[in-house]
Amino acid sequence: MFEYLMPQLIMPSYQNTLLEQTCKAVVSRQIEYGRQRAVPWGISESCYNATDMHHVYQYRAFGVPGLGFKRGLGDDLVIAPYASALALTVMPREACHNLQTMATNGFCGVYGFYESVDYTPSRVPRGKNHAIVRTFMAHHQGMSLLAFAHVLLNRPMQRRFMSAPHVRATELLLQERVPKKGATLHPHAAEVSAAARPAATEGGAIMRVFSDPNTPIPEVHLMSNGRYHLMATHAGGGYSRWRDLVVTRWREDVTSDCWGTFIYLRDRDSGRYWSTAHQPTLRKADHYEAIFVQGRAEYRRRDQGIEAHTEISVSPEDDVEIRRVTLTNLSSRTRHIEVTSYAEVVLAPLNADLAHRSFSNLFVQTEILPDRQAILCRRRARTPGEAMPWMFHLLAAPGAVADEPSYETDRSKFIGRGRTAANPVVLESDDRASTLSNTDGSVLDPIVAIRRTIAVSSDESSIVQIISGVADTREAALALLEKYCDRHFVERAFEMAWFQSQEVLRHLNATEAEAQVYGRLATSVIFANGLHRAAPSVIARNQLGQSGLWRFVVSGDLPIVLLRIG
Repeated sequence: MFEYLMPQLIMPSYQNTLLEQTCKAVVSRQIEYGRQRAVPWGISESCYNATDMHHVYQYRAFGVPGLGFKRGLGDDLVIAPYASALALTVMPREACHNLQTMATNGFCGVYGFYESVDYTPSRVPRGKNHAIVRTFMAHHQGMSLLAFAHVLLNRPMQRRFMSAPHVRATELLLQERVPKKGATLHPHAAEVSAAARPAATEGGAIMRVFSDPNTPIPEVHLMSNGRYHLMATHAGGGYSRWRDLVVTRWREDVTSDCWGTFIYLRDRDSGRYWSTAHQPTLRKADHYEAIFVQGRAEYRRRDQGIEAHTEISVSPEDDVEIRRVTLTNLSSRTRHIEVTSYAEVVLAPLNADLAHRSFSNLFVQTEILPDRQAILCRRRARTPGEAMPWMFHLLAAPGAVADEPSYETDRSKFIGRGRTAANPVVLESDDRASTLSNTDGSVLDPIVAIRRTIAVSSDESSIVQIISGVADTREAALALLEKYCDRHFVERAFEMAWFQSQEVLRHLNATEAEAQVYGRLATSVIFANGLHRAAPSVIARNQLGQSGLWRFVVSGDLPIVLLRIG
């Protein structure tokens, strides 16, 4: 749009001229195209909803098929408010109405209209039909201000421009009449069809959905920001790692996927309990679904008239993992749901935890922060000057009706004697209003567990956020705690995780469908799968040791993944 209309900001327009008819035709076609695609109108060059590895929005020209010579204009749909502002110089009433529509839809920020709104399906997070590009470009804001002045202040820039004698001498060039005859350039047939049809997205190939948690081996989903790594299985197990340290305890066992960070739910009125995923309670749900998409894992289950929707992601900006649980009451009465988080703390290399778990546990210290509704953990240094990280665990319920939280950091008091995470004693207590013991300090078997009771009215929803993270110092951990108490940062983390996943795919030149194939392959890397082993007779014929690999330029020091491609 700006290629047609920017000259109008400083040069006058004359009726029945080629320039005036062209500008009117362009704006009319833009309005028609917006109506065809059922979006506000106004397309020009602008930033769009894709960023580079430094989270800088990308920028290029967009247009309406038929108005631009470039092929493929119908594949993108990016609306730039400044383009509509420029149209004030041609069709002020229509442009003003369009700007009001965009303002009503929330496309405004503190400095005016945002740069653009991206409706292209391949660049929009799942479940949304658009993404706002929340940035401001000075030259686009400048064009908008000049367009507003043009309408409201009787064209001050045009009068200033035309006051120069050498400019007035060329005024006749702006008064070129519409030619009686002219060649007509028809748009390509593919462009015409694209104009009326929104770009399609790939269907089920961009996600993996599991409705049965009992599979021969767990299906996994990997999430990471490059420093903090999270693995989640379709049944709800998994691990958290920070750099080379294990944050939460995990063991590779295809028969018992009962390790990870878990969230228990208990109906305070009936005493019945379950978990937000299948693990660790293994209770059969009325409905269960695990969904793996780029940047997040989701679990949906329905039990006793309570629907729990859990979303898990890793923040690209901070070393933090976020679990957001939305509890919806489908029954006809108010329900009091007790939410309890649970994870075993390690904060050590995996080999150290495997070699002597009990000895490794002795070095972890816990600290409850009641005023911040969180728990801090750190590993005592073995040598003077050794830098050890700090872990925090937070349970927040923004906007929900909830009681005061209670805490537990001693696994023996949480699980109880002769029990497992499937039936911890704190959930089977006769006292249905029981609180956790609030034990902290140097415990023998450290965990992090926080409990709160949420009141959910009939047909209403409440959100609970369970956030864990790691930092180099106590001060940095407290700063992250303060930051992620704000639900806006949690929402931003989920959006940025999706952005980062798209950046990675672009750098790999891979599609989302291909990424899901890689995710399925990752299952066989993380869990040893007997189905993929060679026959015993083949294994028995191998008489060579590690040195036999060296002629193939394979050291044998690291795990080997063999792909046989046909």
